[in-house]
Amino acid sequence: MYLQLKRYINLNIRVSNEQVDEIISCFKPIVVKKNALLLSSGETCNKLYFVNKGCIRTYYITAQGHEKTRFIAFEGMVATALTSFISRQPSFEFVDALEDCELLYITQADFYKLAASIPEWNQFYLKLLEFAYIYQNKKIEELVTLSAGERYAILMKEHPGYIKRLSNKILASYLDITQETLSRLKSK
Repeated sequence: MYLQLKRYINLNIRVSNEQVDEIISCFKPIVVKKNALLLSSGETCNKLYFVNKGCIRTYYITAQGHEKTRFIAFEGMVATALTSFISRQPSFEFVDALEDCELLYITQADFYKLAASIPEWNQFYLKLLEFAYIYQNKKIEELVTLSAGERYAILMKEHPGYIKRLSNKILASYLDITQETLSRLKSK
């Protein structure tokens, strides 16, 4: 269950086998069913998840009651409500399972203990923050400057698996369009 995580760590930072073992020992397995809620809005996020199998997402609900999917993590990716994880403040976001999942998680306390004991873990943290910043900035730019059709075309080009694995409801909330608009775009 830890092989994918070990590969992920080694792809992102240079650490000794002993350090990898120490890092991996901080991650605990959890199996959740589709639609399981891992974090609710208003709770403080205490876990960062690595997806071994399945798919999880972070999302929020607008004042009008509409879901807005911020991030989707498939196998070999990490996800959390990062702002709450860092700030220790209640989260505005939810985290849930879009499929049956096998996850590994590390607590916020263990994450920062690793940062104090393994300097290379700080490099991992920096890469995580840089990825989050670039990803969110790109998403905001696309929402502000591109049409729904252009956003859908980018999704088809860069992440065709999303279209195969995710429901129209989730895809529409990720693209910030209605399900009707998504249906029209898919039929073209």
